[in-house]
Amino acid sequence: MQSVLHAAAMIPASIPSPDWSGFDIPLPWGSLRIHAYALCILLGIIAGLWLTSVRWTKRGAPEGSVWDIAIWAIPFGIIGGRLYHVVSSPDAYFGPGFDGTGDLSLIPQLQRGGLGIWGAVLLGAVGAWIGCRKAGVKLSAFMDAAAPGLLLAQAIGRWGNYFNQELFGGPTTLPWGLQIDAENPNFPPGMAADTLFHPTFLYESLWNFAGVGILLLLDRKFRFRRGRLFCLYAVYYTLGRVWIEAMRIDDAELISLFGITTRLNVWTSIFVLLGALAAFILLGLRKPTEPDTVYLPGHEPSESDARTDTDAGTDGGTDAVRGSDGGTDAHTARSGTGDDTADKVPATVPADGDNVRHSDSAVSDSESRDNLPDNQSGPGHVSAPAEASKESTGGTKPATGVPVAGAPGHQATGTAPEAEGTK
Repeated sequence: MQSVLHAAAMIPASIPSPDWSGFDIPLPWGSLRIHAYALCILLGIIAGLWLTSVRWTKRGAPEGSVWDIAIWAIPFGIIGGRLYHVVSSPDAYFGPGFDGTGDLSLIPQLQRGGLGIWGAVLLGAVGAWIGCRKAGVKLSAFMDAAAPGLLLAQAIGRWGNYFNQELFGGPTTLPWGLQIDAENPNFPPGMAADTLFHPTFLYESLWNFAGVGILLLLDRKFRFRRGRLFCLYAVYYTLGRVWIEAMRIDDAELISLFGITTRLNVWTSIFVLLGALAAFILLGLRKPTEPDTVYLPGHEPSESDARTDTDAGTDGGTDAVRGSDGGTDAHTARSGTGDDTADKVPATVPADGDNVRHSDSAVSDSESRDNLPDNQSGPGHVSAPAEASKESTGGTKPATGVPVAGAPGHQATGTAPEAEGTK
């Protein structure tokens, strides 16, 4: 018991501020700084793409198409996320009240942090649409497959805010309060150096991790399609973002609506939540007019492509029927004396090549036919004289192009394939 209490006492009563934010790579002309923020974003992108790729492949999508879409969606998403951040927090770039005292050179410096998720989703969707059109797949199908992966990327990427010591909440006395270095530019002025803050990055990361599991379970049970799972992602994420965003104390654009003044991101989250919920309901009421496929109309795999593997697997069987001269000839010779269909060879070979019997051109004289043993009996048996009588009276229409066994130059009697199929 004492050891447990001692271990509990060793647990810090707060989350310490990070003492590492990246590393330098030496170069001949200086060094390259690799920021922990960028590594978190990159790790999140990799994890999200992995999960999306697994789900996309299970949907029957073209192999490698997820990467063709990602090369458009990721750059568009990063640009959109940065632009949204600049618009929602403009003071650092344009100055308070757009008085021109800001620093525009900070806009492309992504390593300092600042990516707005809604700008990333909006422009990222534009990039994904371009990639989907080029790959011949539906954007709605891809967004459904990517929804859990997108939430996973956000959950991991949020830890970049921890290493940058940014986007934290108001003061708190909770044991998981976040320490911020007093000399950090993001430390709120006028507060005591030992003040703890709500770790909003952690709240959102845990919220998103839980959402990944929820979306996967819902999709497994209900198989949401046509963009409905992506709508659920938007509903879930914004539901958490509203209360998490309201806790933050960093500079942001304030908007007054309906007599309420709050952060732009809060209003954006509310409107996106309502819009996504409405879209989810409307898509559920709408009857599907197209089959559940990831392909755009006219881009489905052709039947010849779909049968490639099947044809490759059946070639051996077809060759076995056509190739073995000894076995096939012997079978034909034996069946020619006792089976009334032995000499009835179809005029055309069926396309699938299954159960094809070929006339034995090697048996070319009547003497060889007469010498064959007659081992068959029954009402269906037709003797050689009966066959000769049938041929002489023209009882059946000869099939063109097939020589009669035992009568060189004559046409074999038989029934056309269409007639055989109607028996």
